[in-house]
Amino acid sequence: MNELASAVPWLGRRNPQAARWLIIIVAIAAPLVAVLFGRTWVRVLDFALLYVMLALGLNLVVGFAGLLDLGYIAFYAVGAYTAAFLASPHFGVHLPFWIVLPVAAGCAALAGIMLGFPVLRLRGDYLAIVTLGFGEIVRIFLNNLNYPVNITNGPQGINALDPLVLFGWDLSRNLDITENLSINSLFLYYYFFLACVAGSIVFIQRLQVSRVGRAWAAMRDDELAAKAIGINTRNLKLLAFSLGATFGGVAGGLFGAFQGFVSPESFSLMESIAVLTMVVFGGMGNVAGAIAGALILSALPEILRHLALPVQQTLFGTVLLDPEVLRMLLLSLAMILMMLLKPAGLIPANARYSHVEHLKRHGVSR
Repeated sequence: MNELASAVPWLGRRNPQAARWLIIIVAIAAPLVAVLFGRTWVRVLDFALLYVMLALGLNLVVGFAGLLDLGYIAFYAVGAYTAAFLASPHFGVHLPFWIVLPVAAGCAALAGIMLGFPVLRLRGDYLAIVTLGFGEIVRIFLNNLNYPVNITNGPQGINALDPLVLFGWDLSRNLDITENLSINSLFLYYYFFLACVAGSIVFIQRLQVSRVGRAWAAMRDDELAAKAIGINTRNLKLLAFSLGATFGGVAGGLFGAFQGFVSPESFSLMESIAVLTMVVFGGMGNVAGAIAGALILSALPEILRHLALPVQQTLFGTVLLDPEVLRMLLLSLAMILMMLLKPAGLIPANARYSHVEHLKRHGVSR
């Protein structure tokens, strides 16, 4: 929470306590403001929170451990399809959500370990190529495992997934307060996703300052030096892949329950690149950066999508660029500008464990 508060312009440095309260108020009030422009924007916020969870998970792997993963969306797919297998008419199984979500997270973690073992000796470009291939293999399997035995239903996907039910409370149905007042289900999903994101932030921040987080930082900065001081880099890499995949699996399970439909086209390579762009844009190795990057790059394309068509019609009398093409252009332009202007990201990570910071914390001048 301190990193998020310090990232607030002006107020974060002058009054961190007020900055923290401002963040909480904005997070709670965001859907109330968005609904003034239509319920579509509340749905955009719901998906933005799912992207935040994905960015936080990928930041564990890329930002904390220094392992470039271009196939991260595969764990998102594993979580979503696990939820589809266990809570849909596809196999006739309808387990409660509190069983489905941990199983989805566990299956994704297992997939992360399966990916981690073959790539223990790889780094840099070679690691990126192997993880990219893993992501595509998962998508192709999901696309073709409908013959001779129909497991994934192929390109048609699986629909009619069970909604998210908490203690008998169905979040897909509006909550009736009085006869004339009800809370739309999009708000209910938003606040549940927000609670999941808040829990993820607390967990990751505690992990970052733990022995595991410090060991990841050492391994990221210099793997040979980390080995020399006795750090088990093999187990730490597997832990990074499995924990990062767990966040992807949880986000996938939530996505399946929220959307009610999963198909391979939702887990393409471009989605992996989009999530990686969010992490790099916001600032690798920084929780606040991952959140900011995910929120900005998931909301801006939707704003463009609603503005691009009328603006082009007004200026040119016709549509020259499809909104989806503009989305890719936006991601590319954001990366180029960030590399030129702020290579460390929108909110650069602090050198928490550097020698200089250690001296400052103990009041020693150089």
